[in-house]
Amino acid sequence: MGLGMHLGAWRYREGAAADYLDPRYYTEIARIAEDAKLHAIFLADTLALSEEHLRRPNLGALDPVVVLATLASVTSKIGLVATMSTTFNEPYNLARRFASLDHLSGGRVGWNVVTTFVPDVAANFGSANLPAHDDRYRRAGEFVEVVAALWDSWAEDALIGDKESDRFADPALVRPIDHAGAHFAVRGPLTVPRSPQRRPVIFQAGASEDGRNLAARTADVVFTVQNTLEAAREFRADLRARAPRREVKVLPGVVPIIGATREDALRRKEELDRLAGDEELRKLALRVGVPVDALDPDRPLPLELVRANTDFNASHGFRAAAVRLTEEEGVTVRELLYRNGGGHLQIVGTAADVADTLAHWFTCGAADGFNLMIDVLPDGLTRFTEGVLPLLRARGLFHDDYPGATLRANLGLTQGAR
Repeated sequence: MGLGMHLGAWRYREGAAADYLDPRYYTEIARIAEDAKLHAIFLADTLALSEEHLRRPNLGALDPVVVLATLASVTSKIGLVATMSTTFNEPYNLARRFASLDHLSGGRVGWNVVTTFVPDVAANFGSANLPAHDDRYRRAGEFVEVVAALWDSWAEDALIGDKESDRFADPALVRPIDHAGAHFAVRGPLTVPRSPQRRPVIFQAGASEDGRNLAARTADVVFTVQNTLEAAREFRADLRARAPRREVKVLPGVVPIIGATREDALRRKEELDRLAGDEELRKLALRVGVPVDALDPDRPLPLELVRANTDFNASHGFRAAAVRLTEEEGVTVRELLYRNGGGHLQIVGTAADVADTLAHWFTCGAADGFNLMIDVLPDGLTRFTEGVLPLLRARGLFHDDYPGATLRANLGLTQGAR
């Protein structure tokens, strides 16, 4: 996440503002995470400057697949998950890139499927307007179908490699997919054999009706935006009801801001907020679809304006999470920003406070795990791995070592896909 999830992270942390371009920065994060036995490094992607407007490093400025390819050579166990859009890519190229990385990493790769909700991205790809929400999801469904077929276009035993008989591969076991659909015509097959996981793990991030249906059909893991326990439980139950024949892992995003004491954590949060200026407010306005001057920090979110924006074409999940917290608890915009870190559950407190919250959500059936949105990198990650993980391990809620060799195995997913 750039130099940290919090919008003030780049000013708060030690190190240069350009560290997010330095491979040593990513290597340090990867080694901290792998030493702690975290399941994966999960990189965002950004295809326009419109959310940051050059006021801070983009959360996904570098191509995530390129970054993770660099990290594949300096790690051996941790998963490598890259976000890539189905709206602004082509299935064949994407399938090839992820299969390549899965081979080079020994089966540790995941693809986070997104449809892109930032309107300004369209202009970078030759279109004046972002496609409508429903159209993006129809394209995404076919996109994932094509990619999965390409990953399966080599049979398990297609690569023979017999030098004596001069048989490299069996042509009968490498087949075109001959896909012809509403959005794509792809002959196939892929240029590379089936990867170590058969298919890289598919992550998906979408909370709208279309997003949930796509997740139920295609995803192994769903990264979701839920900031109340009950909303998270409802989301997980709903998703499992939509995919009754297989287990889909649900990972809410969480922003831990950790201090030695609660007062120390609050000081860290307040200093980060001060350094961010009005950026959190601006981002909230974008995410709910209202002008920034319509947000009074000491009043609740203006729900009538939010609902009046019937042309809203961005993330339905982020908006729904903010609206629900406002409806259920009547929080002010200031309180919403305090609890809703970039749209996700934010926990400001000690390592024990964070561990208690994660354990409670997990044991209550609200989550199968969490996507950690670290406030400041790498310091916030170290605070989590050294402070929170030992407490979770003591409760039997986190493993001591990686149980398998692939990301799919370490997540407890079946080998191969659906």
